[in-house]
Amino acid sequence: MSDERPWQAPDAPRANPAPPSSPLPPPSSPPVPGPPGYGPPLPDPALGAAGTAWAPPPKPGLIPLRPLDLGTMLGASFRVLRRNPRPTFGAALLIQGVVTIITTLAVGGATFASLSRLDSAAPDDAGAIVAGTVAFAVISALLSVILSLIASALLQGIIVVEVARGALGEKLRLRQLWGFARGRIWALVGWAALVAAAFLVVILIFVGIIVLLSVTLGGLGILLSVMFGVIGGLGLVVLGCWIGTRVSLVPSALILERLPLRAAIVRSWTLTRGFFWKVFGIQLLVMVILWIASNIALTPFSLLAPILLVLLDPNGTGSSVAVVATVGVYILQLVVTVVLSAITSIISTATSALIYLDLRMRKEGLELELVKFVEARQAGSASTENPYLRPVAVA
Repeated sequence: MSDERPWQAPDAPRANPAPPSSPLPPPSSPPVPGPPGYGPPLPDPALGAAGTAWAPPPKPGLIPLRPLDLGTMLGASFRVLRRNPRPTFGAALLIQGVVTIITTLAVGGATFASLSRLDSAAPDDAGAIVAGTVAFAVISALLSVILSLIASALLQGIIVVEVARGALGEKLRLRQLWGFARGRIWALVGWAALVAAAFLVVILIFVGIIVLLSVTLGGLGILLSVMFGVIGGLGLVVLGCWIGTRVSLVPSALILERLPLRAAIVRSWTLTRGFFWKVFGIQLLVMVILWIASNIALTPFSLLAPILLVLLDPNGTGSSVAVVATVGVYILQLVVTVVLSAITSIISTATSALIYLDLRMRKEGLELELVKFVEARQAGSASTENPYLRPVAVA
């Protein structure tokens, strides 16, 4: 039997001598103590006191119960549509559709009636017909505004409740969502009316100053009115963005905390203090995303109608086929507009509601109350207490 190791002289040193190995302690011996002055080795920081791995905050439903980052908030805003589409998108589509149909019929009927009467009326009656048409158009516009305010309040109430209960892992039907929002809808209508009235008063004052400068000061007044219009308009935009951001959480406070209107305004102002740029940036980002998506969806219809008109009636003879095709395209565009309006309303309202939850978690520790509520429900507690009802006192 041959040895594969090379031959070397007996007195020659061994190549690559192995280092002496320290004897291992027997398995039952206690661990070798460390140097004096040092305690036992620290446990793995990734393990808890009981040796279990760190667990993320619970996520029973729409969002994790912790302060939200930008990605989580944006994802949850768009996820509201997919998570419970029947009571959210269905209700929004129904509300927007009813408002659009009533407004279109009112304005379109007034315009059609006016044109028909002008064609058959005597020249002396034309002024009265035009005046009546203008009055009816104003009434139709006011009706449209009132319907829009009520529709906006209804939709805000439903979506805010959906976001709040969805954060707790609940998936409610429309009747249940309405049950939570019922009793606060008129407060939302009052808030929407207050915002619309304030906007109208500011615009009337602004336009009145421009007209007054133009009429009373002649050429200099025109120059001053242009300068005032540009600078004042920019100032109004900045002021509107600032105030609008600070009071953007009023609907959530009205619905979830069931506060009166004045207290809800103060509540929104307090919650957004110190977080203006975050709230403004998130809302602006969502608005830009929705605006780009809406324009991409509506642009083909805007281009298709005139192209069809030219192709089907190149001589402009009023071909019935061209008219029917053009009207059909406009109706389809109106339907798409209603769908996009419903989606936009849901996502924008959900974003504001999520910002409200995030700020309460950051400032008041609301997530502790929400986790307690979820754990009690999982333990079989039949408590119907509203965890959003009042601010959480944090020591």
